[in-house]
Amino acid sequence: MIKNKRIPLYLQLMDQIIDKINTQEYREQEKLPSEREFCDLYGMSRITVRQALQELEREGYIYKLHGKGTFVAPKSYSQNLVKLYSFTDEMRKIGKVPTSKVLSFEAVKAEESIGNKMGINPTEEVYKVVRLRLADGEPLMYETSYIPVSKFPGLTQELLEKKPMYEVFYDDYTVPVNKAVESFSPTLVREEEAKYLQIPSKQTAMLIKRYAYSNEQLIEYTITVARGDKFEYKVELT
Repeated sequence: MIKNKRIPLYLQLMDQIIDKINTQEYREQEKLPSEREFCDLYGMSRITVRQALQELEREGYIYKLHGKGTFVAPKSYSQNLVKLYSFTDEMRKIGKVPTSKVLSFEAVKAEESIGNKMGINPTEEVYKVVRLRLADGEPLMYETSYIPVSKFPGLTQELLEKKPMYEVFYDDYTVPVNKAVESFSPTLVREEEAKYLQIPSKQTAMLIKRYAYSNEQLIEYTITVARGDKFEYKVELT
Protein backbone atom coordinates (compact mmCIF):
# COMPACT_ATOMS: atom_id res chain seq x y z
CA MET A 1 0.00 0.00 0.00
CA ILE A 2 1.43 3.41 -1.00
CA LYS A 3 1.53 5.79 1.96
CA ASN A 4 1.05 9.43 1.02
CA LYS A 5 2.20 11.53 3.96
CA ARG A 6 -0.28 14.29 3.07
CA ILE A 7 -3.30 11.97 3.40
CA PRO A 8 -4.19 10.38 6.77
CA LEU A 9 -3.49 6.64 6.82
CA TYR A 10 -7.04 5.73 7.80
CA LEU A 11 -8.36 7.49 4.67
CA GLN A 12 -5.89 5.60 2.51
CA LEU A 13 -7.03 2.33 4.06
CA MET A 14 -10.67 3.32 3.52
CA ASP A 15 -9.96 3.91 -0.17
CA GLN A 16 -8.30 0.49 -0.48
CA ILE A 17 -11.27 -1.31 1.10
CA ILE A 18 -13.85 0.71 -0.89
CA ASP A 19 -12.01 -0.18 -4.09
CA LYS A 20 -12.14 -3.87 -3.19
CA ILE A 21 -15.88 -3.58 -2.48
CA ASN A 22 -16.51 -1.75 -5.77
CA THR A 23 -14.58 -4.36 -7.76
CA GLN A 24 -16.39 -7.12 -5.79
CA GLU A 25 -13.18 -8.54 -4.42
CA TYR A 26 -15.13 -8.12 -1.19
CA ARG A 27 -18.73 -9.10 -2.00
CA GLU A 28 -21.99 -8.14 -0.32
CA GLN A 29 -22.54 -9.94 3.00
CA GLU A 30 -18.97 -11.33 2.89
CA LYS A 31 -17.05 -11.34 6.15
CA LEU A 32 -14.04 -9.02 6.13
CA PRO A 33 -10.64 -9.69 7.71
CA SER A 34 -10.42 -8.92 11.43
CA GLU A 35 -8.77 -5.75 12.74
CA ARG A 36 -5.63 -7.74 13.53
CA GLU A 37 -5.58 -9.24 10.02
CA PHE A 38 -5.94 -5.78 8.45
CA CYS A 39 -3.03 -4.60 10.61
CA ASP A 40 -0.88 -7.41 9.26
CA LEU A 41 -2.06 -6.92 5.67
CA TYR A 42 -1.34 -3.19 5.53
CA GLY A 43 1.28 -2.73 8.23
CA MET A 44 -0.87 -0.28 10.17
CA SER A 45 -1.66 0.22 13.82
CA ARG A 46 -4.82 -1.11 15.45
CA ILE A 47 -6.00 2.47 16.08
CA THR A 48 -5.67 3.39 12.39
CA VAL A 49 -7.51 0.26 11.23
CA ARG A 50 -10.28 0.76 13.77
CA GLN A 51 -10.79 4.39 12.70
CA ALA A 52 -11.03 3.35 9.04
CA LEU A 53 -13.58 0.64 9.84
CA GLN A 54 -15.63 3.02 11.97
CA GLU A 55 -15.79 5.52 9.10
CA LEU A 56 -16.71 2.80 6.60
CA GLU A 57 -19.50 1.65 8.90
CA ARG A 58 -20.82 5.18 9.25
CA GLU A 59 -20.72 5.62 5.48
CA GLY A 60 -22.72 2.42 5.04
CA TYR A 61 -20.08 0.30 3.33
CA ILE A 62 -19.84 -2.29 6.12
CA TYR A 63 -21.71 -3.44 9.22
CA LYS A 64 -20.74 -5.29 12.40
CA LEU A 65 -22.37 -8.23 14.13
CA HIS A 66 -21.44 -8.67 17.78
CA GLY A 67 -19.29 -11.74 18.27
CA LYS A 68 -19.28 -12.60 14.56
CA GLY A 69 -17.18 -9.92 12.85
CA THR A 70 -17.46 -7.25 10.17
CA PHE A 71 -19.29 -7.73 6.88
CA VAL A 72 -19.77 -5.92 3.56
CA ALA A 73 -23.11 -4.13 3.67
CA PRO A 74 -25.73 -4.72 0.98
CA LYS A 75 -26.68 -1.72 -1.15
CA SER A 76 -29.23 0.46 0.59
CA TYR A 77 -32.18 2.37 -0.83
CA SER A 78 -33.45 5.71 0.42
CA GLN A 79 -36.96 7.15 0.53
CA ASN A 80 -37.19 10.55 -1.16
CA LEU A 81 -38.32 13.37 1.11
CA VAL A 82 -41.80 14.81 0.60
CA LYS A 83 -40.40 18.33 0.33
CA LEU A 84 -37.06 20.10 0.37
CA TYR A 85 -36.04 20.81 3.95
CA SER A 86 -34.18 23.95 4.97
CA PHE A 87 -32.94 24.22 8.54
CA THR A 88 -32.98 28.02 8.35
CA ASP A 89 -36.54 28.21 7.01
CA GLU A 90 -37.92 25.59 9.42
CA MET A 91 -36.43 27.30 12.46
CA ARG A 92 -37.84 30.65 11.36
CA LYS A 93 -41.29 29.09 10.95
CA ILE A 94 -41.39 28.07 14.61
CA GLY A 95 -40.10 31.41 15.84
CA LYS A 96 -36.50 30.40 16.45
CA VAL A 97 -33.48 32.44 15.38
CA PRO A 98 -31.27 30.16 13.25
CA THR A 99 -27.52 30.70 13.06
CA SER A 100 -24.62 28.78 11.58
CA LYS A 101 -21.04 28.76 12.80
CA VAL A 102 -18.40 27.67 10.29
CA LEU A 103 -15.95 25.54 12.27
CA SER A 104 -13.62 24.81 9.35
CA PHE A 105 -13.39 25.53 5.62
CA GLU A 106 -10.84 24.06 3.20
CA ALA A 107 -10.42 22.83 -0.36
CA VAL A 108 -9.33 19.18 -0.45
CA LYS A 109 -9.13 16.33 -2.95
CA ALA A 110 -12.32 14.29 -2.98
CA GLU A 111 -10.49 10.95 -2.57
CA GLU A 112 -12.28 7.64 -3.18
CA SER A 113 -14.72 7.80 -0.28
CA ILE A 114 -16.27 11.14 -1.25
CA GLY A 115 -15.61 10.89 -4.99
CA ASN A 116 -17.69 7.71 -5.16
CA LYS A 117 -20.55 9.36 -3.27
CA MET A 118 -20.55 12.41 -5.52
CA GLY A 119 -19.80 10.71 -8.82
CA ILE A 120 -16.62 12.73 -9.41
CA ASN A 121 -12.96 11.94 -9.98
CA PRO A 122 -11.11 11.31 -6.68
CA THR A 123 -8.50 13.90 -7.72
CA GLU A 124 -11.12 16.63 -8.15
CA GLU A 125 -11.15 19.30 -5.47
CA VAL A 126 -14.12 19.84 -3.17
CA TYR A 127 -14.77 22.33 -0.43
CA LYS A 128 -15.03 20.59 2.93
CA VAL A 129 -17.17 22.75 5.19
CA VAL A 130 -17.84 21.84 8.82
CA ARG A 131 -20.66 23.86 10.40
CA LEU A 132 -22.54 23.97 13.66
CA ARG A 133 -26.25 24.78 13.28
CA LEU A 134 -27.93 26.55 16.17
CA ALA A 135 -31.40 27.81 17.10
CA ASP A 136 -31.69 30.61 19.65
CA GLY A 137 -28.03 29.94 20.42
CA GLU A 138 -28.58 26.25 21.22
CA PRO A 139 -26.46 23.82 19.13
CA LEU A 140 -28.61 21.28 17.27
CA MET A 141 -26.66 19.92 14.29
CA TYR A 142 -23.05 19.19 13.41
CA GLU A 143 -22.67 19.17 9.63
CA THR A 144 -19.88 18.25 7.23
CA SER A 145 -20.54 19.33 3.64
CA TYR A 146 -18.65 18.56 0.43
CA ILE A 147 -19.13 20.94 -2.50
CA PRO A 148 -17.41 20.77 -5.93
CA VAL A 149 -14.91 23.61 -6.31
CA SER A 150 -15.50 23.65 -10.07
CA LYS A 151 -19.17 24.49 -9.54
CA PHE A 152 -18.56 27.30 -7.04
CA PRO A 153 -15.17 28.90 -7.78
CA GLY A 154 -14.14 31.51 -5.27
CA LEU A 155 -16.45 30.30 -2.51
CA THR A 156 -15.17 31.50 0.87
CA GLN A 157 -15.81 30.96 4.52
CA GLU A 158 -16.79 34.62 4.80
CA LEU A 159 -19.62 34.16 2.28
CA LEU A 160 -21.00 31.18 4.21
CA GLU A 161 -20.84 33.11 7.46
CA LYS A 162 -22.90 35.97 6.03
CA LYS A 163 -25.93 33.98 4.85
CA PRO A 164 -27.30 30.42 4.45
CA MET A 165 -25.45 28.12 2.05
CA TYR A 166 -28.33 27.71 -0.39
CA GLU A 167 -28.80 31.47 -0.55
CA VAL A 168 -25.10 31.80 -1.42
CA PHE A 169 -25.53 29.21 -4.16
CA TYR A 170 -28.47 31.10 -5.68
CA ASP A 171 -27.55 34.74 -5.04
CA ASP A 172 -23.83 34.54 -5.84
CA TYR A 173 -23.76 31.72 -8.41
CA THR A 174 -27.35 31.59 -9.74
CA VAL A 175 -27.46 27.89 -8.83
CA PRO A 176 -30.78 26.89 -7.21
CA VAL A 177 -31.20 23.74 -5.14
CA ASN A 178 -34.38 22.12 -6.41
CA LYS A 179 -34.07 18.52 -5.23
CA ALA A 180 -32.55 16.64 -2.32
CA VAL A 181 -32.39 12.97 -1.37
CA GLU A 182 -31.77 12.12 2.27
CA SER A 183 -31.23 8.94 4.26
CA PHE A 184 -31.68 8.65 8.03
CA SER A 185 -30.06 6.21 10.44
CA PRO A 186 -29.12 6.11 14.15
CA THR A 187 -25.56 6.80 15.23
CA LEU A 188 -23.52 7.47 18.36
CA VAL A 189 -22.11 10.95 18.86
CA ARG A 190 -18.33 11.16 18.73
CA GLU A 191 -16.20 13.20 21.12
CA GLU A 192 -15.57 16.06 18.64
CA GLU A 193 -19.25 16.28 17.74
CA ALA A 194 -20.32 16.01 21.37
CA LYS A 195 -18.08 18.93 22.32
CA TYR A 196 -19.81 21.25 19.89
CA LEU A 197 -23.32 19.87 20.42
CA GLN A 198 -22.83 20.15 24.18
CA ILE A 199 -24.02 16.63 24.92
CA PRO A 200 -22.26 13.50 26.26
CA SER A 201 -20.26 11.47 23.74
CA LYS A 202 -21.72 8.13 22.61
CA GLN A 203 -25.24 9.52 23.05
CA THR A 204 -27.68 8.35 20.38
CA ALA A 205 -28.22 10.83 17.54
CA MET A 206 -29.68 10.93 14.05
CA LEU A 207 -27.26 10.59 11.14
CA ILE A 208 -28.55 12.29 8.01
CA LYS A 209 -26.90 12.04 4.60
CA ARG A 210 -28.08 14.57 2.04
CA TYR A 211 -27.51 14.69 -1.71
CA ALA A 212 -28.60 18.09 -3.05
CA TYR A 213 -29.16 18.70 -6.75
CA SER A 214 -29.56 21.63 -9.10
CA ASN A 215 -31.34 20.55 -12.27
CA GLU A 216 -30.29 16.93 -11.72
CA GLN A 217 -26.64 17.85 -11.11
CA LEU A 218 -25.26 16.91 -7.70
CA ILE A 219 -23.86 20.04 -6.04
CA GLU A 220 -23.63 19.08 -2.37
CA TYR A 221 -23.13 16.02 -0.19
CA THR A 222 -23.67 16.62 3.52
CA ILE A 223 -23.35 14.37 6.56
CA THR A 224 -25.30 15.71 9.54
CA VAL A 225 -25.33 14.55 13.14
CA ALA A 226 -28.57 15.84 14.69
CA ARG A 227 -29.25 15.73 18.41
CA GLY A 228 -31.65 12.87 19.10
CA ASP A 229 -33.11 14.65 22.12
CA LYS A 230 -34.11 17.71 20.09
CA PHE A 231 -35.34 16.44 16.73
CA GLU A 232 -38.38 14.53 15.56
CA TYR A 233 -38.86 13.80 11.87
CA LYS A 234 -42.28 13.25 10.37
CA VAL A 235 -43.28 12.08 6.91
CA GLU A 236 -46.78 12.72 5.62
CA LEU A 237 -48.09 9.96 3.35
CA THR A 238 -50.93 10.89 1.02
